[in-house]
Amino acid sequence: MFVVGIGPGNRLDRTHRAEAAIAASTVVVGYDPYIESIADLCGGKETVTSGMRKESERCGVALQRALQGATVSLISSGDAGVYGMAGLALEMAAAEGWQVEIEVVAGVSAANAAAAQLGAPLMLDSATISLSDLLVPWKMIVMRLEAVAAADMVVSLYNPRSKKRIHQLEDAAKIFLQHRLGTTPVGIVTAASDATQQVVYSDLDHFLEEEIGMRSLVIIGNSTTQMINGRMVTPRGYYQ
Repeated sequence: MFVVGIGPGNRLDRTHRAEAAIAASTVVVGYDPYIESIADLCGGKETVTSGMRKESERCGVALQRALQGATVSLISSGDAGVYGMAGLALEMAAAEGWQVEIEVVAGVSAANAAAAQLGAPLMLDSATISLSDLLVPWKMIVMRLEAVAAADMVVSLYNPRSKKRIHQLEDAAKIFLQHRLGTTPVGIVTAASDATQQVVYSDLDHFLEEEIGMRSLVIIGNSTTQMINGRMVTPRGYYQ
């Protein structure tokens, strides 16, 4: 069974390895919009789809079909090992005692896709933190935000804001403002690589004024991050 990262959704951002894994599969399992985005690869294959928050269900179906002898691709957006399905597949197979050979196929993560649109903000040490507290207690997320802010690391914030979840991003901003100047560059990329993509440059003092939703990724720079010819760059020190 393959667990495949298909990148941010644009076919140009798929890897050859991802396409080859899907081509070799007889069954493709994934979240509805993800399967729609790879429809050109699914001709003649059995597809199994489901909606939001059905990750365990999809994973179980994929593993069961693999146990039955099918070659299966379980689809993740971005990279399957970054907030994706790879860990769940490995955990579930082990917990259930299912002997399934699992190959994780890397993809372009949301952070990488967004960073490329912004310039080069991830040139030095960085962290990725999801602001969704559905699976991780908010107190734990706060602890991680405080540690990364104090360590002067660039951070990529996944799941920054939804209709019901507002204070988390505001709290994150307050934490980083305790350690960084308000002029610190912040980049916001919504629907990276999609036809509806939006790229916004701001700073710590003002980025909350921008439109930010679940399809957005927010990158907060460190103390050395700067705007160079309109692009967000964290110098690594090569050029002195």
